[in-house]
Amino acid sequence: MSTEAQTVLLYTTLGCHLCDEAEALLAQVMPRGWTIEAIDIAEDDALIEQYGEIIPVVKIKQTELKWPFSLLDLHQAFR
Repeated sequence: MSTEAQTVLLYTTLGCHLCDEAEALLAQVMPRGWTIEAIDIAEDDALIEQYGEIIPVVKIKQTELKWPFSLLDLHQAFR
């Protein structure tokens, strides 16, 4: 088992209520020891271009989930 910290990336921006919902879903299914790193896309033009119309986006390991996603989608991504 890896001792390296496991991080979920949450692409978000200030005032995004869907991002708040995504973070609440993550909190329900995230394995112990994992952390959420919120990345504000407004601070990077490339991220705005990539994610501006589809946030929230969650990246778990190599899986990227675009909104809307469910608890089941998140469970599967953590496997």
